[in-house]
Amino acid sequence: MLRKLISSPLRCLAAAVAMSTPLLASADYSQHDKAAEFVDKVVEKHSFDRDWVVNILQQAEKKQSIIDAMERPAESVMTWARYRKIFIQDSRIKQGVKFWQEHADTLARAEKEFGVPAEMIVGIIGVETRYGRNKGSYRVVDALATLGFDFPRRSTFFLGQLEQYLLMVREQDFDPLSFKGSYAGAMGYGQFIPSSYRAYAVDFDDDGQADIVNNPVDAIGSVANYFAEHGWRKGETVVTPAVLSEPVDETLFNAGLKPVKTLAELKLGGISSNQALDESMKATAMKFDGAKGDEYWVGLKNFYVITRYNHSSMYALAAHQLSQKVAEAYRSEVAQK
Repeated sequence: MLRKLISSPLRCLAAAVAMSTPLLASADYSQHDKAAEFVDKVVEKHSFDRDWVVNILQQAEKKQSIIDAMERPAESVMTWARYRKIFIQDSRIKQGVKFWQEHADTLARAEKEFGVPAEMIVGIIGVETRYGRNKGSYRVVDALATLGFDFPRRSTFFLGQLEQYLLMVREQDFDPLSFKGSYAGAMGYGQFIPSSYRAYAVDFDDDGQADIVNNPVDAIGSVANYFAEHGWRKGETVVTPAVLSEPVDETLFNAGLKPVKTLAELKLGGISSNQALDESMKATAMKFDGAKGDEYWVGLKNFYVITRYNHSSMYALAAHQLSQKVAEAYRSEVAQK
């Protein structure tokens, strides 16, 4: 969910050169060998106007930089120490406090209606886009078409997301060519892919549109709704440092994101929580390569819910820790007033 662009004058020059060469035809996705099947499917299944769909594909552009980004190694080769440093920064914390101050009433309403803490909502939006500052520079239609038609390894998934995108813009009366997002087609403050947009985005200000791209009120409500729909438990612990006792069963660490062992079972393997918790609760044990050596954590149900947003334990821990840092700074400022 991160991106880079060349300067505007160079983009204009590159576009002018491309328009003067036969290569332009390759950018017309309506002529792709998979296009006819896709168009037939969505027209028959959803009663789309055929010309409307074809016109969108004609204007979608292949972006090699998107394919290159998908091919790059992700966080699987990154240490927790390095990953954490990307997201837990003084600047991001200060921006989070400002975002909370600007949207305090909306965050309070979202917390009340959905049972998701304001700081967790702020933490997610902070990790995803720096509170709306980095929502993405690729046209969503370009990202989805490029990956759907020209990235075979995940073609089925992204053609499905392109289908969901067409439904989304029709339902919300959006211009399909105007939205920008990540290289993977995620949109808005909270970076929802089209299927998540349709399933979880809400019109939180009752203006007739669920707009998480331009409207922070809808974005806040939508992130809260996403967490609530995935089973967030109000008031429960998210994650705690682990306490180890010999002998430790190393096979229990990083065995999966979903909690399947109870705290009692982990304790038998030498892994305990540093909090007094119900030992029948299910949890997952994690070991990370931290800045000062190995770190050991125990994640509970709410931690797993965060991983439903992004399937990564490091992501979930970073989002949680950012949320706590922002909450501490925000409440300190409130107390001083």
